[in-house]
Amino acid sequence: MNLPEIQAAIQAEGLDGWLFFDHHHRDALAYRILGLADSLHVTRRWYYFIPAHGEPRKLVHRIEAGHLDSLPGTKAAYSRWQEHRSRIGELLKGAKRIAMQYSPECAIFYVSLVDGGTLEIIRSLGVEVVSSVDMVQHFEARWTAAQFESHLEAGRRVDRVRREAFEQIAAKHRIGERVGEHKIQQFIAKRFHEEGLVFDSEAIVAVNENASNPHYSPEAAVNREIKQGDSVLIDMWAKLDQPDSTYYDITWMGYCGAEPPSEYQNIFEVLRAARDKGVERVQAAKAAKEDLRGYHVDDAVRGHIDARGFGQYFIHRTGHSIGTEVHGSGANMDNFELHDIRRVIPWTCFSIEPGIYMAKVGMRTELNVFVEANSARSTGEVQERLVLVV
Repeated sequence: MNLPEIQAAIQAEGLDGWLFFDHHHRDALAYRILGLADSLHVTRRWYYFIPAHGEPRKLVHRIEAGHLDSLPGTKAAYSRWQEHRSRIGELLKGAKRIAMQYSPECAIFYVSLVDGGTLEIIRSLGVEVVSSVDMVQHFEARWTAAQFESHLEAGRRVDRVRREAFEQIAAKHRIGERVGEHKIQQFIAKRFHEEGLVFDSEAIVAVNENASNPHYSPEAAVNREIKQGDSVLIDMWAKLDQPDSTYYDITWMGYCGAEPPSEYQNIFEVLRAARDKGVERVQAAKAAKEDLRGYHVDDAVRGHIDARGFGQYFIHRTGHSIGTEVHGSGANMDNFELHDIRRVIPWTCFSIEPGIYMAKVGMRTELNVFVEANSARSTGEVQERLVLVV
């Protein structure tokens, strides 16, 4: 835990402090930000209050009195429920406005981890509770230079496997051998292992209408053969098999044949242009030092798709935060599933992945955007046209 950095973040938000609270490991964010061991056996409520200035304060149950001993600050303990209530008042003495892992109306549910009853206790003390969403991503979502380099290297390897996967389909077709979605999915998994990559679940390989299910995954017993005239979606994500590495996550579209139908070409062109408008929105905002929020990017992408008449077929957010987990703790590009007001801050990464999902075909294009102080860039190869699988 970096106490001076946490207090600087609290001061920047104009708050009196940040209250961390947990029981039964409900708030994994608290453990990571504070540097607490996941192995702690937590059956009682603990509190850790970091004021904007001064020494932190702890409140623990006497049964688990040593649980916060690794953290700096003074310590108080409780046993009876009446004592618990009065000790919270002492813990927050002098504070009027604090942050907790809370989001109004659970709008950012990734961070809305404090239960309603606890909020009632804090508010009954005359303390205003605001959301910690932006401070959380400051400590959770920003990458180090080494993590950025790991992402770039993962991207080089994943892009290589992606090219090979489409070529594998083409090679099978050229010799007249049948090939299915599951076989290509397993080919990708095998090549990832050979490339020193790890992943939390296997790639999506989806033909035609199967790709209209954004979370479709083929199975050995139930999957489609990939034939001439089919569209093929490949969504793949992986990271280097080393500590603190970060994910690279892409989706590419292919067509099995020399000339895709005009309908497929049009859908892909709409998606490509929408994706690029998202990237341009981020780049322009960063160059102008604009206070860019996640929902701004979704609006730019979705607006283009809506204007082309495909809005009803774009059924998910534009993009998600990327980190050591493929879905990270930073701002999502979302004004559809959620109104994500989180700032798009430097040294974070996210996907831009618009999709159009219709009855007979689904398509998506996805790239990753990394944000620096006054600039932003896509981090790997960018699909500009349908891959012709011939």
